[in-house]
Amino acid sequence: MAGVSGIDLNLLAALSALLEERNVTRAGARLSLSQPTISGALARLRQHFGDELLVRSGREYQLTPMAIRLRPIAREALAQVERTLQVPPGFDPATSKRQFSIAISGQSLVSLGGLARRLREQAPGIRLDTWPVTTALMEIGRPGWPGYDVLVAPVGFWPDGQPEVITRDRLVYVADPANPRLHDGTLTPEDLEALPHAAARLPHLGADPATAALTRLGLSPTVVVTTGGWLALAFLVAGTDLVAAIPQRLARRVCAAAGVIAVTIDDPVLSAIEIVEAAWWHPMRATDPALTWLRSTLHQEALHQEAAGPATREVAGMTGS
Repeated sequence: MAGVSGIDLNLLAALSALLEERNVTRAGARLSLSQPTISGALARLRQHFGDELLVRSGREYQLTPMAIRLRPIAREALAQVERTLQVPPGFDPATSKRQFSIAISGQSLVSLGGLARRLREQAPGIRLDTWPVTTALMEIGRPGWPGYDVLVAPVGFWPDGQPEVITRDRLVYVADPANPRLHDGTLTPEDLEALPHAAARLPHLGADPATAALTRLGLSPTVVVTTGGWLALAFLVAGTDLVAAIPQRLARRVCAAAGVIAVTIDDPVLSAIEIVEAAWWHPMRATDPALTWLRSTLHQEALHQEAAGPATREVAGMTGS
């Protein structure tokens, strides 16, 4: 690995975008750079780190082990540079009485489980109003920006603007421990096709990611129950032969309470379905010092949850995944 002397700091933004997007074209669009420019940046980064970082697998790119380790580091380093260059004049979180309004998915509230504590520690005088993103859905299509400081929801939820990735998670299947097709806590793709499903109804995103993945594999799941999000699915599955896919962080918090288990899926594709949550805000308020601080705090909590790792949040009733 080369030293940092003479390194263009713009490469840090390129590195973060490439590792988040895992696609040269999307990374360029995120930074408003041409594909040749971002490809050149990738070449320089590969030379600097002595690693390919992104390797092609079919039509997609996969992160190398080094790139996986670098992703949270690059994200936080870029956020730190932005915070350094955008010192919030006139805003002191320790004394502010600001009121913030966030539309946020239930999944994001779980992924950012320590957000309220972090806000209370850093800014005891502020007030945070949270609203379900389903409320924000009703405002899509109306002129102007909805009445929230920040929207946090799955990527693709909001039709306009450039989202900023907040958290990444994966889906795991949950089932009642007495499900007749469970074998040592494992289900096969054939089991998933045979069993009835409960699924999240995610307006503006089409089919839920798990159902879409099954369909791509040529399987035809039978969805018999839908809900407006992932939060209630574990409780719907309890005491039935239903199965449902929910975010792993959510599963670790609710499986024991619902009396269900997270099961191992005997298929590498179905056991690695990723979901990405992002934040949106009005572009005219991108430099608002208070919102800059709030977005930074969201990132800090997301990084803290990611760094904590799944092992620290295991709960009774979890198997497999």
